[in-house]
Amino acid sequence: MARKSKGRAISGWLVVDKPAGITSTSVVGKVRWALGAQKAGHAGTLDPAATGVLAVALGEATKTVPYVTDAAKCYRFRVNFGAATDTDDAEGQVIARSETRPDDAQIEAALEAFRGQIEQVPPQYSAVKVEGERAYDIARTGEAMDLAARPLLVEKLVLTARPDADCAEFEMVCGKGGYVRSIARDLGVALGCLGHVAWLRREWSGPFQAAQGITLEELDALAKTPELEARLLPLEIGLFALQELPLSAEGAVRLKNGNPGQVLSSRAAPGETAWASYEGKPVGVGVYMGGELHPNRVFNL
Repeated sequence: MARKSKGRAISGWLVVDKPAGITSTSVVGKVRWALGAQKAGHAGTLDPAATGVLAVALGEATKTVPYVTDAAKCYRFRVNFGAATDTDDAEGQVIARSETRPDDAQIEAALEAFRGQIEQVPPQYSAVKVEGERAYDIARTGEAMDLAARPLLVEKLVLTARPDADCAEFEMVCGKGGYVRSIARDLGVALGCLGHVAWLRREWSGPFQAAQGITLEELDALAKTPELEARLLPLEIGLFALQELPLSAEGAVRLKNGNPGQVLSSRAAPGETAWASYEGKPVGVGVYMGGELHPNRVFNL
């Protein structure tokens, strides 16, 4: 007999303003405990030293995580010049130094190569898999890896502040799979001065804003209360990038059973991924074809 999951069948999104010094997985665990939820996950890892938006999905909202993970994200960060580290951030060991310092004009000129569709090599200390192992696990053994470059769309990368000659601050909007640490590393190389991330903050991720975020102190204070549950955002927030298709009553029943369901109207193109609702509640996500939504995910709400 299957063992029942512990906790409540609660669904929705909670935006956390993650502080430095804690892993994304630990934040998810705290949220799950505070809400007594059966199931939780997050949409996009933040390094332990990073701060800002960590969107935590609960219950059925975990089925929408891929659509948020694929969305654009905005980061603010500082690059320290003059040193490269093995982790490409301030947490790592310095592996090379330089006395060279760029001026603002040199930085502005170098940034152009990091905008648009670029190829980016992930940091040695990253979660990418190498022959079934995480790169950071291999890196901790001291073994260097030749990681393959990956495509990344950088929609925006601008210099926002220059506190002093040894550092500069930036804002970047990029697509899925972007590593700010790689930008800092490669920018330092391009400028001939070396560099690494001093601090990093995610301002928004898809539909989720830092201003919506709850702090861990607030989370602890509101744990197990209706006030915390009231901070939840609805499941369908995670489907913001997809067309909503209203279902007929019969279509809703069919879709809930995993079958194609008739929609009442659609602006989606044939073959387009969309989500369907009935009486304002999300029912499922799938592919629109021939007046029906063919489901690949169904919500049990």
